[in-house]
Amino acid sequence: MRVVIGEDLALLRDGLTRLLEASGFEVVGAVSDAPSAAALLERDDIDVAVLDIRMPPTFTNEGLKLALAARQRRPGMPIVVLSQFVEQLYARELLESGEGGLGYLLKDRVADVDEFVAAVRQVAAGGTVLDPKVVASLLSRASAREPLARLTPREREVLRLIAQGRSNAGIAAGLFLSEKAIGKHINNIFTKLDLPMAADDNRRVLAVLAYLQAADSPTR
Repeated sequence: MRVVIGEDLALLRDGLTRLLEASGFEVVGAVSDAPSAAALLERDDIDVAVLDIRMPPTFTNEGLKLALAARQRRPGMPIVVLSQFVEQLYARELLESGEGGLGYLLKDRVADVDEFVAAVRQVAAGGTVLDPKVVASLLSRASAREPLARLTPREREVLRLIAQGRSNAGIAAGLFLSEKAIGKHINNIFTKLDLPMAADDNRRVLAVLAYLQAADSPTR
């Protein structure tokens, strides 16, 4: 699996390169600034990209802009963005297309090598993964607002785990429920959030987007 890395901190960039290569990835480029990363993202043989949200030259949202541009050129291109802090607006903007193949992780998540590598693989396979801290922040702000107010506490818990990129089997194991029960909860979530009929993977992304939009809306 071929991966490119855009990260300005040399130690983290080197660490990401080493751990991904040790996990079977082929790192075809690891660069420190947005223009260099943009050149790498023009390649059509990239399976997944890992980008810092803030890179030179301005250290604002270069990685976000690169991710959006790359996915406009190549819809669904798998990208994991890394951030030092929870930035809900950026997460929402990344997910607005409703397509999978996206990850939004805090940098301290890299310390858990197995979890980080699993997240990159899941994104490369078309999944969506949000950092648990991002999800917790969103849930605390959004749980009392429409449309999430329609969900039961158990359904909100299932949605939280969907946002973390868990499969039905993973959610079932985490909540000590059957996969059939989880399937029913997910169908209830889709119904209560008024999500249109579509492939389940796409509706999972739309459910997470609804989650983010509720968190970003003003309090009623």
